[in-house]
Amino acid sequence: MSNFNSNIGQSPAFESLIRSARMVASTDVTVLIKGETGTGKEMLATAIQQDSARADKPFITLNCAALPEGLVESELFGHKKGAFTGAVANKQGLFQAANGGTLFLDEINSLPISIQTKLLRFLESGECLAVGETKPSIMDVRIIAATNADLNKQIVAGEFRQDLYFRLNVVPLELPSLKQRTEDIETLIKHFIAQCSAKHSIDPPKFNRQALKALRSYHWPGNIRELRNLCERLSILLAGQTIDPENLPHEFNSCISAPTDSAFILPEQGLQLDDLEADLIHQALVRTNGNRSKSARLLGISRDTLLYRIQKHGLATH
Repeated sequence: MSNFNSNIGQSPAFESLIRSARMVASTDVTVLIKGETGTGKEMLATAIQQDSARADKPFITLNCAALPEGLVESELFGHKKGAFTGAVANKQGLFQAANGGTLFLDEINSLPISIQTKLLRFLESGECLAVGETKPSIMDVRIIAATNADLNKQIVAGEFRQDLYFRLNVVPLELPSLKQRTEDIETLIKHFIAQCSAKHSIDPPKFNRQALKALRSYHWPGNIRELRNLCERLSILLAGQTIDPENLPHEFNSCISAPTDSAFILPEQGLQLDDLEADLIHQALVRTNGNRSKSARLLGISRDTLLYRIQKHGLATH
Protein backbone atom coordinates (compact mmCIF):
# COMPACT_ATOMS: atom_id res chain seq x y z
CA MET A 1 0.00 0.00 0.00
CA SER A 2 1.32 3.43 -0.91
CA ASN A 3 0.45 6.83 0.52
CA PHE A 4 1.66 8.65 -2.59
CA ASN A 5 -1.37 10.05 -4.39
CA SER A 6 -1.39 9.13 -8.09
CA ASN A 7 -4.14 11.70 -8.68
CA ILE A 8 -1.84 14.70 -8.47
CA GLY A 9 0.43 14.12 -11.42
CA GLN A 10 1.70 11.79 -14.13
CA SER A 11 4.23 14.04 -15.83
CA PRO A 12 7.67 12.42 -16.26
CA ALA A 13 9.31 14.94 -13.90
CA PHE A 14 6.78 14.27 -11.15
CA GLU A 15 6.73 10.49 -11.61
CA SER A 16 10.54 10.41 -11.36
CA LEU A 17 10.35 12.33 -8.09
CA ILE A 18 7.70 10.01 -6.65
CA ARG A 19 9.74 6.91 -7.55
CA SER A 20 12.67 8.32 -5.60
CA ALA A 21 10.43 9.34 -2.68
CA ARG A 22 8.97 5.84 -2.43
CA MET A 23 12.45 4.33 -2.20
CA VAL A 24 13.47 6.89 0.41
CA ALA A 25 10.34 6.26 2.48
CA SER A 26 11.33 2.64 3.06
CA THR A 27 14.55 3.73 4.80
CA ASP A 28 15.48 5.97 7.73
CA VAL A 29 17.77 8.21 5.67
CA THR A 30 17.71 11.98 6.19
CA VAL A 31 15.89 13.79 3.38
CA LEU A 32 16.18 17.36 2.07
CA ILE A 33 13.17 18.48 0.02
CA LYS A 34 13.81 21.44 -2.27
CA GLY A 35 11.34 23.47 -4.26
CA GLU A 36 9.66 26.80 -4.77
CA THR A 37 7.01 28.06 -2.36
CA GLY A 38 3.71 26.28 -2.91
CA THR A 39 5.06 23.19 -4.70
CA GLY A 40 3.89 20.80 -1.97
CA LYS A 41 6.98 20.16 0.16
CA GLU A 42 5.01 19.44 3.34
CA MET A 43 2.65 17.13 1.43
CA LEU A 44 5.63 15.16 0.14
CA ALA A 45 7.19 14.99 3.63
CA THR A 46 3.87 13.70 5.00
CA ALA A 47 3.63 11.06 2.28
CA ILE A 48 7.18 9.88 3.01
CA GLN A 49 6.41 9.59 6.73
CA GLN A 50 3.11 7.79 6.17
CA ASP A 51 4.77 5.31 3.81
CA SER A 52 7.61 4.59 6.25
CA ALA A 53 8.07 2.14 9.12
CA ARG A 54 7.48 5.13 11.43
CA ALA A 55 3.96 5.76 10.13
CA ASP A 56 2.35 4.92 13.48
CA LYS A 57 4.85 7.04 15.43
CA PRO A 58 4.80 10.82 16.06
CA PHE A 59 5.08 13.14 13.07
CA ILE A 60 5.84 16.68 14.17
CA THR A 61 6.38 19.72 11.96
CA LEU A 62 8.13 23.01 12.66
CA ASN A 63 8.38 26.03 10.40
CA CYS A 64 11.83 27.31 11.31
CA ALA A 65 10.95 30.83 10.12
CA ALA A 66 7.91 31.08 12.38
CA LEU A 67 9.75 31.33 15.72
CA PRO A 68 11.90 34.16 17.12
CA GLU A 69 15.57 33.19 17.22
CA GLY A 70 15.60 33.18 21.01
CA LEU A 71 12.89 30.52 21.19
CA VAL A 72 14.09 28.07 18.54
CA GLU A 73 16.57 26.20 20.75
CA SER A 74 14.07 25.70 23.56
CA GLU A 75 11.35 24.66 21.10
CA LEU A 76 13.56 22.05 19.45
CA PHE A 77 15.62 20.72 22.35
CA GLY A 78 13.54 21.66 25.38
CA HIS A 79 14.79 23.39 28.53
CA LYS A 80 15.34 22.78 32.22
CA LYS A 81 13.51 24.72 34.88
CA GLY A 82 15.48 27.85 35.76
CA ALA A 83 17.65 27.67 32.62
CA PHE A 84 16.72 31.26 31.78
CA THR A 85 14.32 33.98 32.88
CA GLY A 86 10.79 32.71 32.41
CA ALA A 87 11.74 29.01 32.48
CA VAL A 88 9.43 28.19 35.39
CA ALA A 89 9.17 24.49 34.57
CA ASN A 90 10.90 21.80 32.57
CA LYS A 91 9.84 21.88 28.92
CA GLN A 92 9.91 18.96 26.51
CA GLY A 93 11.38 19.86 23.10
CA LEU A 94 10.20 18.67 19.72
CA PHE A 95 13.01 16.11 19.51
CA GLN A 96 11.77 14.47 22.70
CA ALA A 97 8.15 14.67 21.50
CA ALA A 98 9.07 13.08 18.17
CA ASN A 99 11.20 10.29 19.69
CA GLY A 100 10.71 7.13 17.62
CA GLY A 101 9.05 9.13 14.85
CA THR A 102 9.77 11.90 12.36
CA LEU A 103 10.48 15.63 12.68
CA PHE A 104 9.81 17.79 9.64
CA LEU A 105 11.82 21.03 9.64
CA ASP A 106 10.32 23.37 7.06
CA GLU A 107 12.27 26.43 5.85
CA ILE A 108 15.46 24.96 7.31
CA ASN A 109 17.31 27.87 5.70
CA SER A 110 15.91 30.13 8.46
CA LEU A 111 17.47 28.12 11.28
CA PRO A 112 19.98 30.30 13.25
CA ILE A 113 23.65 29.35 12.89
CA SER A 114 23.93 28.56 16.62
CA ILE A 115 21.08 26.04 16.36
CA GLN A 116 22.50 24.59 13.15
CA THR A 117 25.50 23.45 15.21
CA LYS A 118 23.27 21.57 17.67
CA LEU A 119 21.22 20.06 14.84
CA LEU A 120 24.40 18.79 13.18
CA ARG A 121 25.44 17.20 16.47
CA PHE A 122 22.08 15.47 16.71
CA LEU A 123 22.26 14.16 13.14
CA GLU A 124 25.72 12.73 13.77
CA SER A 125 25.13 11.16 17.19
CA GLY A 126 21.47 11.38 18.15
CA GLU A 127 22.42 13.57 21.11
CA CYS A 128 19.80 16.05 22.28
CA LEU A 129 20.93 18.58 24.90
CA ALA A 130 18.13 20.60 26.52
CA VAL A 131 18.86 24.21 27.45
CA GLY A 132 20.25 24.25 31.00
CA GLU A 133 21.10 20.53 31.03
CA THR A 134 24.68 19.25 31.21
CA LYS A 135 24.09 15.70 30.05
CA PRO A 136 22.52 14.99 26.64
CA SER A 137 19.89 12.35 26.05
CA ILE A 138 19.80 10.09 22.99
CA MET A 139 16.77 10.38 20.73
CA ASP A 140 15.68 8.30 17.75
CA VAL A 141 14.17 10.81 15.35
CA ARG A 142 14.18 10.84 11.58
CA ILE A 143 14.75 14.29 10.08
CA ILE A 144 13.04 15.51 6.92
CA ALA A 145 14.00 19.09 6.06
CA ALA A 146 12.69 21.42 3.38
CA THR A 147 13.78 24.70 1.83
CA ASN A 148 12.73 27.09 -0.93
CA ALA A 149 16.10 28.88 -0.78
CA ASP A 150 19.42 28.22 -2.50
CA LEU A 151 21.43 26.84 0.41
CA ASN A 152 24.68 27.01 -1.56
CA LYS A 153 24.28 30.79 -1.78
CA GLN A 154 23.62 30.94 1.95
CA ILE A 155 26.74 28.86 2.60
CA VAL A 156 28.83 31.35 0.59
CA ALA A 157 27.23 34.21 2.54
CA GLY A 158 28.08 32.51 5.84
CA GLU A 159 24.40 32.02 6.71
CA PHE A 160 24.30 28.22 6.55
CA ARG A 161 26.81 25.60 7.68
CA GLN A 162 28.29 23.62 4.83
CA ASP A 163 28.78 20.52 6.99
CA LEU A 164 25.11 20.61 8.00
CA TYR A 165 24.10 20.97 4.36
CA PHE A 166 26.08 17.85 3.44
CA ARG A 167 24.51 15.97 6.35
CA LEU A 168 20.97 17.01 5.39
CA ASN A 169 21.50 16.52 1.66
CA VAL A 170 21.99 12.75 1.87
CA VAL A 171 18.98 12.26 -0.40
CA PRO A 172 17.78 15.48 -2.05
CA LEU A 173 14.31 15.51 -3.57
CA GLU A 174 13.48 18.51 -5.75
CA LEU A 175 9.85 19.29 -6.44
CA PRO A 176 9.30 20.76 -9.92
CA SER A 177 7.41 24.03 -10.15
CA LEU A 178 3.93 23.87 -11.65
CA LYS A 179 5.13 25.62 -14.82
CA GLN A 180 7.57 22.70 -15.26
CA ARG A 181 4.75 20.15 -15.13
CA THR A 182 1.95 21.76 -17.13
CA GLU A 183 0.89 18.27 -18.29
CA ASP A 184 -0.45 17.74 -14.76
CA ILE A 185 -2.60 20.86 -14.53
CA GLU A 186 -5.82 19.23 -15.77
CA THR A 187 -5.28 16.23 -13.47
CA LEU A 188 -4.66 18.52 -10.51
CA ILE A 189 -7.77 20.57 -11.31
CA LYS A 190 -9.94 17.44 -11.29
CA HIS A 191 -8.37 16.39 -7.99
CA PHE A 192 -8.88 19.75 -6.27
CA ILE A 193 -12.38 20.28 -7.70
CA ALA A 194 -13.43 16.85 -6.41
CA GLN A 195 -11.99 17.67 -2.97
CA CYS A 196 -13.78 21.03 -2.83
CA SER A 197 -17.07 19.59 -4.01
CA ALA A 198 -16.98 16.91 -1.33
CA LYS A 199 -15.85 19.37 1.37
CA HIS A 200 -18.58 21.92 0.66
CA SER A 201 -21.27 19.49 -0.60
CA ILE A 202 -21.68 21.33 -3.92
CA ASP A 203 -21.84 20.32 -7.58
CA PRO A 204 -18.43 20.53 -9.25
CA PRO A 205 -17.91 23.11 -11.99
CA LYS A 206 -16.40 22.22 -15.36
CA PHE A 207 -13.66 24.08 -17.27
CA ASN A 208 -14.08 24.56 -21.00
CA ARG A 209 -11.15 24.09 -23.37
CA GLN A 210 -10.23 27.78 -23.62
CA ALA A 211 -10.17 28.14 -19.84
CA LEU A 212 -7.92 25.09 -19.53
CA LYS A 213 -5.65 26.53 -22.21
CA ALA A 214 -5.34 29.78 -20.25
CA LEU A 215 -4.50 27.84 -17.08
CA ARG A 216 -1.82 25.84 -18.89
CA SER A 217 -0.29 29.05 -20.28
CA TYR A 218 -0.18 30.85 -16.94
CA HIS A 219 3.18 31.15 -15.10
CA TRP A 220 1.84 30.07 -11.65
CA PRO A 221 4.06 32.03 -9.24
CA GLY A 222 2.19 30.43 -6.33
CA ASN A 223 2.52 26.93 -7.81
CA ILE A 224 0.14 24.17 -6.67
CA ARG A 225 -1.07 26.17 -3.68
CA GLU A 226 -2.26 28.91 -6.05
CA LEU A 227 -4.04 26.38 -8.27
CA ARG A 228 -5.72 24.72 -5.29
CA ASN A 229 -6.97 28.07 -3.97
CA LEU A 230 -8.27 29.01 -7.43
CA CYS A 231 -10.15 25.71 -7.72
CA GLU A 232 -11.76 26.20 -4.32
CA ARG A 233 -12.80 29.77 -5.15
CA LEU A 234 -14.33 28.80 -8.49
CA SER A 235 -15.99 25.70 -7.01
CA ILE A 236 -17.83 27.86 -4.50
CA LEU A 237 -18.67 30.82 -6.75
CA LEU A 238 -19.55 28.80 -9.87
CA ALA A 239 -20.78 25.50 -8.47
CA GLY A 240 -22.19 23.25 -11.18
CA GLN A 241 -21.44 25.77 -13.94
CA THR A 242 -19.10 25.75 -16.94
CA ILE A 243 -16.06 27.96 -16.42
CA ASP A 244 -14.82 29.90 -19.43
CA PRO A 245 -11.88 32.36 -19.67
CA GLU A 246 -14.04 35.32 -18.64
CA ASN A 247 -14.63 33.65 -15.26
CA LEU A 248 -10.91 33.51 -14.47
CA PRO A 249 -9.16 36.20 -12.38
CA HIS A 250 -7.71 39.18 -14.25
CA GLU A 251 -4.12 37.91 -13.97
CA PHE A 252 -5.03 35.16 -16.43
CA ASN A 253 -6.16 37.64 -19.10
CA SER A 254 -2.73 37.83 -20.71
CA CYS A 255 -2.81 34.05 -21.18
CA ILE A 256 -6.01 34.17 -23.22
CA SER A 257 -5.66 34.75 -26.94
CA ALA A 258 -8.02 34.36 -29.84
CA PRO A 259 -7.41 31.44 -32.22
CA THR A 260 -6.30 33.86 -34.95
CA ASP A 261 -3.41 35.00 -32.72
CA SER A 262 -1.88 31.53 -32.78
CA ALA A 263 1.75 31.32 -33.90
CA PHE A 264 0.91 28.11 -35.78
CA ILE A 265 -1.93 27.67 -38.27
CA LEU A 266 -3.34 24.18 -38.60
CA PRO A 267 -3.20 23.12 -42.28
CA GLU A 268 -6.56 22.54 -43.97
CA GLN A 269 -5.62 18.93 -44.65
CA GLY A 270 -4.64 18.37 -41.01
CA LEU A 271 -1.34 16.88 -39.79
CA GLN A 272 0.23 14.02 -37.85
CA LEU A 273 0.85 15.49 -34.38
CA ASP A 274 3.35 12.80 -33.35
CA ASP A 275 5.40 13.41 -36.51
CA LEU A 276 5.39 17.17 -35.88
CA GLU A 277 6.48 16.68 -32.26
CA ALA A 278 9.27 14.30 -33.26
CA ASP A 279 10.48 16.74 -35.93
CA LEU A 280 10.55 19.69 -33.51
CA ILE A 281 12.47 17.65 -30.92
CA HIS A 282 14.95 16.59 -33.61
CA GLN A 283 15.42 20.23 -34.69
CA ALA A 284 16.02 21.32 -31.09
CA LEU A 285 18.61 18.58 -30.55
CA VAL A 286 20.42 19.50 -33.78
CA ARG A 287 20.41 23.21 -32.89
CA THR A 288 21.90 22.51 -29.43
CA ASN A 289 24.34 19.83 -30.61
CA GLY A 290 22.46 17.22 -28.59
CA ASN A 291 22.33 19.16 -25.32
CA ARG A 292 19.15 17.85 -23.63
CA SER A 293 18.82 20.69 -21.11
CA LYS A 294 19.14 23.41 -23.76
CA SER A 295 16.79 21.53 -26.08
CA ALA A 296 14.18 21.28 -23.31
CA ARG A 297 14.39 25.04 -22.73
CA LEU A 298 13.93 25.71 -26.45
CA LEU A 299 10.81 23.55 -26.46
CA GLY A 300 9.43 24.95 -23.21
CA ILE A 301 9.32 21.59 -21.41
CA SER A 302 11.25 19.97 -18.56
CA ARG A 303 14.34 17.85 -19.25
CA ASP A 304 12.56 14.74 -17.93
CA THR A 305 9.66 15.35 -20.30
CA LEU A 306 12.08 15.73 -23.21
CA LEU A 307 13.84 12.45 -22.34
CA TYR A 308 10.47 10.71 -22.14
CA ARG A 309 9.46 12.03 -25.58
CA ILE A 310 12.84 11.19 -27.14
CA GLN A 311 12.28 7.61 -25.99
CA LYS A 312 8.63 7.69 -27.11
CA HIS A 313 9.59 8.67 -30.67
CA GLY A 314 12.69 6.44 -30.80
CA LEU A 315 14.95 9.37 -31.61
CA ALA A 316 18.74 8.95 -31.55
CA THR A 317 20.17 9.96 -28.18
CA HIS A 318 23.80 10.39 -29.21
